[in-house]
Amino acid sequence: MAKIAPGQAFHADAFDAPVIGIAADMGEHDSGRHCHRRHQLLFAAGGCITIELADTLCLLPPSRAAWIPAGTLHRALMRGVVAYRSLYFRADLPFPAPPLQVFEVNPLLREAIERMAFWPWEMAEERQASLLAVFGEELLAARGENWRLPFPTDPRLASWLNSLRHGGLPPRLGQLADKAGACERTLSRIFVKETGMSYQAWRQQWRLLKAMELLAEGASAGEAAQRLEFASDSAFIAFFRQHAGETPARYARDRDQSSVSR
Repeated sequence: MAKIAPGQAFHADAFDAPVIGIAADMGEHDSGRHCHRRHQLLFAAGGCITIELADTLCLLPPSRAAWIPAGTLHRALMRGVVAYRSLYFRADLPFPAPPLQVFEVNPLLREAIERMAFWPWEMAEERQASLLAVFGEELLAARGENWRLPFPTDPRLASWLNSLRHGGLPPRLGQLADKAGACERTLSRIFVKETGMSYQAWRQQWRLLKAMELLAEGASAGEAAQRLEFASDSAFIAFFRQHAGETPARYARDRDQSSVSR
């Protein structure tokens, strides 16, 4: 049986089959920090999954999938997620294992994920082979998307980063300099060196990921604008359109349609 209830214990590493899949409907869930000996694929038709890595925050928007290589320490946080799917793959895959990434899910890949998520756990290995081959072809051809935000590791920023993880907002550079006890030029160098981004670009990426998370949870554009401290609703809508390629309303509508059509 592959359908599990929220909170039900499940240990993917206890199985021998090439692919083990689970399906669940989740409201809120915190996996805690853990890792697997197997590769993992996460997918949800609606809602957002936040994946915390050692020094990186990764957002999994609706109808995208995340590939997490075996041995990667991670934590999955879910709020308002529906039709959650998780697939676990043996290390000896019949196709090259991709690096950690979030990618677009086309209709064929989505159907393969759905089928494998509901496979009986005792299914014979030879019965899995043909669909696993199709899955591998589609996975390797899928378009990757950048929904990751690397965190700086400089100890002067540790306390501030911890406040972000607990719901704080990234201030402007001058305000951060006051909090960290370092000048703006020093902080700018830290962000470019340790994240590959200027602080302003990093802050904008953080706001975009949080905006998508809020909208996926059902917040309106006005509520998201207020919580992320934009000057106005129109400023937030313009920001979201510029960085996400669509308006918040269109993004929310596409999310709802994906959830209904699963």
